[in-house]
Amino acid sequence: MSDDGRRLMLPPFPPGYRASGVLLHVSSLPSPYAIGDIGPAALAWVDCLHEAGQSWWQALPLGPTGYGNSPYQSLSSFAGNELLVSPDGLIEDGLLRTRDCEGKSFSAGSVDYDAVIPFKTGCSKRHGQPSAPGSVGIYSPILISTATTGRTGSTTTRCSGR
Repeated sequence: MSDDGRRLMLPPFPPGYRASGVLLHVSSLPSPYAIGDIGPAALAWVDCLHEAGQSWWQALPLGPTGYGNSPYQSLSSFAGNELLVSPDGLIEDGLLRTRDCEGKSFSAGSVDYDAVIPFKTGCSKRHGQPSAPGSVGIYSPILISTATTGRTGSTTTRCSGR
């Protein structure tokens, strides 16, 4: 507030600020598990952006998708999409065994949701123990809320760099 009681509006960035970045959904990252996820490829992508002098990574909504698997048809503004959980991270944390992810072959050029959904939910069912009513096993920590909302937004992440 200013001294005369009016709300002081500051610009979101300093004068002369310039930056660049990219728009890329996490599912578009390379992965041996049929769909890009928030795992090693995402970390490598952030490093790549930093090395290229990019400052921003704008990701499309990361909520659970509904009809058509479009990020714009998210079922919730609060829940995370279990398909974006990295099996590598679960293996590293001891929640999944490497052999549970072996022997699967997926398209390298596009996401086949008919193949990825049973694979990712199968990982959860094999070794996940539901921790609460309605939870879905090892993926339950990212399912913050399953409330359906009428509005979703994109997530913008600032990369460390310039």
